[in-house]
Amino acid sequence: MDEKKQETLQQMINESSNIVFFGGAGVSTESGIPDFRSVDGLYHQKYDYPPETILSHSFYMQHKGEFYRFYQDKMLCLDAEPNNAHKKLAELETAGKLKAVITQNIDGLHQKAGSKTVYELHGSVLRNYCEKCHKAFDAYYMLEAKGVPKCECGGDIKPDVVLYEEGLDDTTVSKAIQAIRSADMLIIGGTSLVVYPAAGLIDYFKGKYLVLVNKQATKADGRADLVIQEPIGEVFSKIIV
Repeated sequence: MDEKKQETLQQMINESSNIVFFGGAGVSTESGIPDFRSVDGLYHQKYDYPPETILSHSFYMQHKGEFYRFYQDKMLCLDAEPNNAHKKLAELETAGKLKAVITQNIDGLHQKAGSKTVYELHGSVLRNYCEKCHKAFDAYYMLEAKGVPKCECGGDIKPDVVLYEEGLDDTTVSKAIQAIRSADMLIIGGTSLVVYPAAGLIDYFKGKYLVLVNKQATKADGRADLVIQEPIGEVFSKIIV
């Protein structure tokens, strides 16, 4: 671990009063949730269809049984616990330094760690609704369902997760943009910044410090004030609030 970079990060945090965190799958991999695009992530595993196809709206509509076999097997990691990154972000929010977490993750771990202001760009596996009567169901109901999860009314139950080919929620995006615009420090962590439109939101940042914490290089490294290529939980565990 580069101690000089860690000290620089700490100094930037100390000097900032409106921090926003923008995170992706790499934030949750240390909690045991697989990353789609890493070398050992879901995209490198073998299924009858590629994960990107299975997790598309058109596939969901045409092959719901196959969709739910994959979904129950790979997307519902309900035993996962928040790691040091989730916990430190919650501490920073409690201390009044962090104003919002914007996440591409759908696992609910930020809230489980205690974060209150969380904008979930891609939804959450913890929320599920009947497509017919809109009744809500929890993730355990989805996990234990046989075949396609059904409501008492006969309707199919769909996760409140943004699939490929589906648009992001306008209200969530608007709140995320507003948070980024007003931030004096933006920390981007655990994301390769290749999933759009989510990755494009960082272009709204006009504040003082742009920090990138990701194990691999990203396309935004060149414009960042600080780049740390280390495990995010390890980096965040050393932040003093």
